[in-house]
Amino acid sequence: MNKLERRFYLVDAQVLPEVFLKVVRAKELLASGEARSISAATRAVDLSRSAFYKYKDCIFDSENGREVITVMATLRDETGALQSLLAGISAAGASIVTINQSTPENGAALVAVTIRTDTMQMTPEELTEKLSRQRMVVGVHCGYNL
Repeated sequence: MNKLERRFYLVDAQVLPEVFLKVVRAKELLASGEARSISAATRAVDLSRSAFYKYKDCIFDSENGREVITVMATLRDETGALQSLLAGISAAGASIVTINQSTPENGAALVAVTIRTDTMQMTPEELTEKLSRQRMVVGVHCGYNL
């Protein structure tokens, strides 16, 4: 099974191991702002950080089924660089939520684009690889907004 062929099962929370429920709760604390860091969230639910990182991308609350990530890129200070990056994200089927760009320094600018991944036709890792091949992209990676 390749990355695009992930399978999901809807399971009653009552039968899940406690670690999964703690991961979901930690993600909720982070999303609501009640916890300002992964360390704070995992401490609040009595969960190890390693368990959180192991399962955070594999368990989701079906009520909140829309995963949000941030694409962080360094772009050359050239006309059309941001437009090209956004076109690549849009072509992947992602929904753009926010865009933040720093003032260019030394010929490059930092950009953070928050996206919803529920309609994407590729994984975040594949999106990162695709965007990194753009001529005006100096570097790019994805971070999860949990």
